[in-house]
Amino acid sequence: MPSNQPIVLLREVGGDRYLPIWIGPGEATAIAFAQQGMAPARPLTHDLFKDVLEAVGQELTEVRITDLREGVFYAELVFASGVEVSARPSDAIALALRTGTPIYGSDTVLDDAGIAIPDEQEDEVEKFREFLDQISPEDFGSSNQ
Repeated sequence: MPSNQPIVLLREVGGDRYLPIWIGPGEATAIAFAQQGMAPARPLTHDLFKDVLEAVGQELTEVRITDLREGVFYAELVFASGVEVSARPSDAIALALRTGTPIYGSDTVLDDAGIAIPDEQEDEVEKFREFLDQISPEDFGSSNQ
């Protein structure tokens, strides 16, 4: 990316939209480690949080990307007990990958910031990459209603 800021692309299941979320480099590393099945010598914060949840018998049942306000995404961790905890999407995604927890994006967020790519053929993905090279996080502000 021109700004050298990492981005996570969440893909809609059963649809053709992607949700681009800019994240910090630390969270990008944590997400990449989880995706690649890498285990650092000492636990990262997200690994520690997973271990603490297991130790206290709490189950993370879902992660929700709930809102987009002024270019900032918001998420919630939802536990089996019914408790919901606000979180940054990057942290929520990193934890979800470690726990095998599903990630859901609200329809409103997908409508506001989702980008449709009708076919995952290589040329379409390349067009999307070119598009991403020309935008910034500020371009994804919520619409004024």
